Amino acid sequence: MLKKALVPEDIPRNFAEAWKQKDAQALASLFVEDADFINVTGIWWEHRKDIQKAHDFGFRIIFKSSQLNVLQTKVRYLTRGIATVHAKMEVIHQTNKKGELTLHKRNTLFVFVAKKSEKQWLCYSAQNSEILPGAQTFLRGEDGAYKAVRYDDSEVDDNRYED
Repeated sequence: MLKKALVPEDIPRNFAEAWKQKDAQALASLFVEDADFINVTGIWWEHRKDIQKAHDFGFRIIFKSSQLNVLQTKVRYLTRGIATVHAKMEVIHQTNKKGELTLHKRNTLFVFVAKKSEKQWLCYSAQNSEILPGAQTFLRGEDGAYKAVRYDDSEVDDNRYED
């Protein structure tokens, strides 16, 4: 059971705690029933039950040995009871398709939109974006694959995703 989010900053902390416990139900409890969640690949879940189902799969298959750490948060109040929360996070020990641990870490940036209810802050929308240092954008090649690129002569190290 997670603590209630008494301040907006608790949302990413509680998200990471639910991740540590591999508890998709606790993670989903941070969201309102009709919440939106967009993951790093752009998959859009539109209800708490879908957020829970996706994270349950992730905790069993993709992230079963992983750790999620909150590195930095920033809160911006839009009103007294509505806030955006930006949270830089890192994921370590993700498994590859063979079920083997990977050595690389991933850095992501979450944006949570939260509203205060009577007793706690709840998330109405979240988006998770992959951070690829040095990249300015992605281009799709003739083979259909995306590649991280820069528009100057420097290179982007996108080999960190290879297992």
